[in-house]
Amino acid sequence: MVERSNLEKIKKDPSLVDPTAINIHGEIHKRVPQAKCILHVHSKYATVLSTLKNPELPPIDQNTMRFYNRVSVLDNFGGLGFEEESKKMATCLGNKQLMLLANHGVLVTGQTVAQAFDDLYYFERACRTYIIALSTNKELKIASSEVAEKTAQECANYPIDLAGKHLKEIRSILDKEEPDYKN
Repeated sequence: MVERSNLEKIKKDPSLVDPTAINIHGEIHKRVPQAKCILHVHSKYATVLSTLKNPELPPIDQNTMRFYNRVSVLDNFGGLGFEEESKKMATCLGNKQLMLLANHGVLVTGQTVAQAFDDLYYFERACRTYIIALSTNKELKIASSEVAEKTAQECANYPIDLAGKHLKEIRSILDKEEPDYKN
């Protein structure tokens, strides 16, 4: 935990930490108690989705169903994540764990790093599937609300810690193939 005096020092010296990161993460940690880990990225497919006039992710496959009714959308880009924009983000996130940021990217929260990483990974895959499906210019086969909600609930209540296992496996691959990541 960063002491308040150190936090003020960090906020005033952009060479220490990106001030938008301090604002975004700090505001969300302050207002959203379930957000123990916050990941914010500009991944390719989530960012493409964020640029669509309707950035809704319809339930067209198992991965998109995992996020059914579980993504908030901050639908107006208001500039970089300084104080005012960070407050909008924290308010918009509410009790959801994912937020699509219009014309910007995605923000994912979790109780653990593994959970946030797993959601980020599968959200990007879901966005990829949707964007590729749109590129076919064919009509999409959208699952019913009942099936989509049931699938999302089943994913949320899965009896095994798949997120922890997923992150552990990613780390073992990195340890083997890219050991310098630890430096």
